[in-house]
Amino acid sequence: MPAADLDSLSRLAVALAAGLLIGLERGWHARALAEGERVAGFRTFGLIGLLGGLASLLGQSQGLPVLAAGFLALGAVLAAGYWRGTAASHDLSATSAVAALVTFGLGAAAGEGELEVAGAGAVIVALLLGTKPQLHRLVERLEQAELLAVLKLLLMSVVLLPVLPDRGLGPWNALNPYRIWWMVVLIAGLSSIGYFAIRLAGPRRGILLTGLLGGLASSTATTVTLARRAAPAARPAMPGRPDGQARLIAAGILLACAVMFPRMLLVAAVIAPALLPVLAVPLAVAGVVAAAVGLWAAGREPAEGPSAAAGLKPENPFEFGTALKFGLLLAGILLLTAALRRWIGDEALYLIAAVSGLADVDAVTLSFSALVADGRTPALLAGGAILLVGAVNTLVKAAFGIALSRGRLTAWLAGGLGGALLAGAAAAAVEQLLLPAGP
Repeated sequence: MPAADLDSLSRLAVALAAGLLIGLERGWHARALAEGERVAGFRTFGLIGLLGGLASLLGQSQGLPVLAAGFLALGAVLAAGYWRGTAASHDLSATSAVAALVTFGLGAAAGEGELEVAGAGAVIVALLLGTKPQLHRLVERLEQAELLAVLKLLLMSVVLLPVLPDRGLGPWNALNPYRIWWMVVLIAGLSSIGYFAIRLAGPRRGILLTGLLGGLASSTATTVTLARRAAPAARPAMPGRPDGQARLIAAGILLACAVMFPRMLLVAAVIAPALLPVLAVPLAVAGVVAAAVGLWAAGREPAEGPSAAAGLKPENPFEFGTALKFGLLLAGILLLTAALRRWIGDEALYLIAAVSGLADVDAVTLSFSALVADGRTPALLAGGAILLVGAVNTLVKAAFGIALSRGRLTAWLAGGLGGALLAGAAAAAVEQLLLPAGP
């Protein structure tokens, strides 16, 4: 058999499989109906997918009108079936009819050779159709403020973010609008994620989940987001008991900060493996201490009385003001860092690292790791600068947490983050004595 025929058959097979997958879900959904009482089922959807594939293959040789004619013919059949069904049952749902049109389109995509698109699309359509009860419950539970929060976040991230220039502007080309706005979006997004996590998973699991997942993106943004929930104006302490709410929020922050240390190590090791012996022990020790204190705080619950999580209810799902203020602060720090580079030069490596750590660790870790990879800076010197970046950023997060919580997180953050820094510094000092001096 010619290779061209094998290719066409494989495309038709994917088109048929896409239709059968969607038809399997539709057939299961209408399994209680008698034969002939549904517009389309398992076999019909398979044939619709195959029809789309055939129309696409014929259209490649006979022209686009063949594909259009197949689509219009299918639409006419579905319209007649929909009209007959609504007249008999007064059910106005057009889901199956629309799904059939989408199935034709996926079959046509397979006929054009877009096999991955057809396969992925079929899985998504089947999943979307199969989760109808869950989606309907979600819509019923969604409040207007929550819907508006999601739409505002999408406006910030999907509409505004892509049009911003991703390059340095302003004095010394220090201000990257895309990067600054991305940080604003990140904080607003983490605020919304934390809100829905608390509402869906409960306060305790929601806060801890926000801390862990938020730490993967930005532990600083997560600290800002969670610390505001501990402010006395928003969260008065529960009378007659220790401030368990602050303890739980501090646990989420500590877990987010603990994630930062292995993240830094991974970034540095991938770019410059020579940094691994310098960074591995101090960052691992600091991360373990922060995680241990965070887990201890998360599990420390009094034997009697209401849970600390009971008083933590979801607040505003969209915190734009805090996110915007942090973005402006980031812009100021970027300007200061650029000014230091301009006036002093890269020779002042530790000073630049300390100032840069006020805003971000990832960008600085990338920069210093690249210097080591290019052979421009010894691994020991750059490793020390990266450790300084992590230490300064940790102190900044502690300051943010204490200030935004109006002092309610002082004991936990000072103990947890301070202990992590001291342990990491001790490990770095011991390692400095053991490692041979670099060239």
